[in-house]
This record gives sequence, structure tokens and C-alpha cells, in this order.
Amino acid sequence: MADTVPASEFTRNFGRYRMLAQREALAVSSHGQITGYFVRPDEYEEFMRFKAHRRSFAVTELSDKKLKAVAASRMDPRHEHLNALLDPK
Repeated sequence: MADTVPASEFTRNFGRYRMLAQREALAVSSHGQITGYFVRPDEYEEFMRFKAHRRSFAVTELSDKKLKAVAASRMDPRHEHLNALLDPK
């Protein structure tokens, strides 16, 4: 990604940065903090598709059967040392 562009510079030279954003995402900052990114439309649409298909849920949404299955699961033997994290104390 290119260097961060101050918002004032971005505003003054929008056409230039619009062209640069066709090649790579452009970070825009205000008072030294990144406030957003200027990206190609297809890149934004791809992000929105990814975001729409992402699924997260609370453990409270799991059925008792699924919760028991998760609790009883174990990792691949190569990661046996991590099973201690799953065992109740």
C-alpha cells in the first residue's frame, strides 16, 4: 500500500488519488490518524461480499448437543499441548 495521504491533500488532488486508487488502496489520514481508505469499486464490493458471508454467533445460540460436541472435541495430536486449555480446571 502507498504512503498515507493527509485528508487536505486528498481533497485538493482528488483526481490524482482517484487514479492511484485504481492500482492500490490509499490510506487517508486526518491529524495523523488513518480515517479511511480509498479503494477500487471492485475491491470494496469484494469486501462487502466477504462481510455478508461471514458468520459469527454467541455460544448461547448453540444447541446442547452442539455445545457438548464442541466441549468433547480434541485437537490434532500434534497440538495435544493445547488440549489443556479446553479441560476444565
